Amino acid sequence: MIETDIIIIGAGPCGLFTVFEAGLLKLHCHLIDALPQAGGQLTEIYPKKPIYDIPGFPEVLAGDLVDELMKQAAPFKPGFSLGERAEMIEKTKDNQFIVTTNRGTAIKAHNIAIAGGLGCFEPRKPPVQNLEMYEDKGVEYIIRDPHFYRDKRVVISGGGDSALDWAVFLTENKIASEVHLVHRRVSFRGHPDSVQKVLDLAAAGRIQLITDAEVIGIEGDGKVEKLRIERQDKEPLLLECDHWVPLFGLSPKLGPIADWGLNIDKNAIVVDTFDYSTNIPGIYAIGDINTYPGKLKLILCGFHEATLMVQSAFKRIYPDKNLVLKYTTVNGVQGF
Repeated sequence: MIETDIIIIGAGPCGLFTVFEAGLLKLHCHLIDALPQAGGQLTEIYPKKPIYDIPGFPEVLAGDLVDELMKQAAPFKPGFSLGERAEMIEKTKDNQFIVTTNRGTAIKAHNIAIAGGLGCFEPRKPPVQNLEMYEDKGVEYIIRDPHFYRDKRVVISGGGDSALDWAVFLTENKIASEVHLVHRRVSFRGHPDSVQKVLDLAAAGRIQLITDAEVIGIEGDGKVEKLRIERQDKEPLLLECDHWVPLFGLSPKLGPIADWGLNIDKNAIVVDTFDYSTNIPGIYAIGDINTYPGKLKLILCGFHEATLMVQSAFKRIYPDKNLVLKYTTVNGVQGF
């Protein structure tokens, strides 16, 4: 049995920052994440994409932000159970919780912080016959490293921010030798600036834009070689390419957490904004996985939620202690 002060479910940016804030209060943390490495979506989905709204960083790559958060958490010696999913929860007689993972790891703590981002998620796959045959053989649902597509012919499908941004990135940085963007409508649902960039690059002949169209088939001997594209009011198109990246978003699921008796609203956990507590005392939810009036799904908002949450977690463990806020500029950072 692993014993700690706070079990953090989710090792994304909010979970990692919780370690730091808890450490300032001399609280130990143990993190559980179904992914094999820390960082959550930042590591798994877009490690090479820049983020612009982290205070103090005019621009920082997602993967680099994870590295810095790990350094910030390191003095407080967090424990990690990576590649494991939080499966079961039970309340003990001494008012603590035991969380057991799908691999049988058991962790006991006074508090649980659910920081699972979108929860357990999987890409929305297009209804194309034999799609699974070409997965990781030219079909990818997530761009982890854009340089994987160096000098390749890439077809991206989708009309949202992810599809638009990656089409622009691969083109402007001259990574892919050829970029086609296929969308089933003429209008896009992404950010207006991203839409305009795509239209400008298409007008300059740098992105091949195919609208009112969708990929309906794949051809190739053991790997993607051609895509069959159906177009409205036009002849079908057989397009040669090396990679097809359908970016139709993620289908989020809470997984086993949905069965823990928490108040759930549209796949998100309802919290009290005083301390981001749930309807079960001792269980908190921070970051993208929670919901409340005015919620913004931003990393910096999750950092704020983590900061307030650990104050409440401290009081549950030490109800008779007077917690005095001490600035790090005065008190420094004292690790374990």
